[in-house]
Amino acid sequence: MSELPKAAVSRIAKNAGVYRVGDDAAEFLTKMAEEYIASVAKEAFKYAQHAGRVTLKAEDLRVIDERCRESSIIKK
Repeated sequence: MSELPKAAVSRIAKNAGVYRVGDDAAEFLTKMAEEYIASVAKEAFKYAQHAGRVTLKAEDLRVIDERCRESSIIKK
């Protein structure tokens, strides 16, 4: 069972210019988004721990975001 609603993920895809999103595609996009969020949070948490914190902050996520932008073929 997904944590993210498929309808919201479909809307995001449509807002990005996709005309129609099949149910199987929405399901797969949802799975990808959840895995991405978990992966980013896990990596960013390492920065929080290194800083002596147990709370994930936006500054931890910004470090990961910058790293991902530099190495990703998918750009915003």
